[in-house]
Amino acid sequence: MKRLLALSLPLMMQLSGCSAEITEYRQQQPTLDIFQYFQGETQAWGMVQDRSGKQLRRFHVDINGDVLGDTLTLNERFVYDDGEKQQRVWHIRKVSADRYEGTAGDIEGVAKGQAAGNAFNWHYSMNVKASGRTWLLNFDDWMYLQDANHLFNKTEMKKFGLTVGTVTLFFSRKTQ
Repeated sequence: MKRLLALSLPLMMQLSGCSAEITEYRQQQPTLDIFQYFQGETQAWGMVQDRSGKQLRRFHVDINGDVLGDTLTLNERFVYDDGEKQQRVWHIRKVSADRYEGTAGDIEGVAKGQAAGNAFNWHYSMNVKASGRTWLLNFDDWMYLQDANHLFNKTEMKKFGLTVGTVTLFFSRKTQ
């Protein structure tokens, strides 16, 4: 019985949904400073997948970032593979050395984020249109800086605590 329990413990931990803590990335380099990374022009390519992993949509994003004092404004212009266009404007404020708050038109309330090392974790609720309805989904958004110009982003979208989909993005800064 003890042997069976010891063998099944790692599987149970995976199934229970243990997630990383932002502090686990404190020593990872290069350090991600979202104000520095998103200042200027950035492009991203991404996809949306349902909970089974089936790709639902692909998209491209042109992003212009402007820093003024303690606020980063991101103007995001999305073009989806079906031709739909969407725009989102984020206003992200640095509230301490490693903590951030943000707002945007389709975000409910205030997004909360924290940075450590090469990672940034962002939590927010967004109104998402799908199947002719609008759904309020909770986003657990993780960004990882690869090098000075490239950033990976993986997001879980949840409803009632259950993952309903994921978004994966790859960012590239436009070098001056």
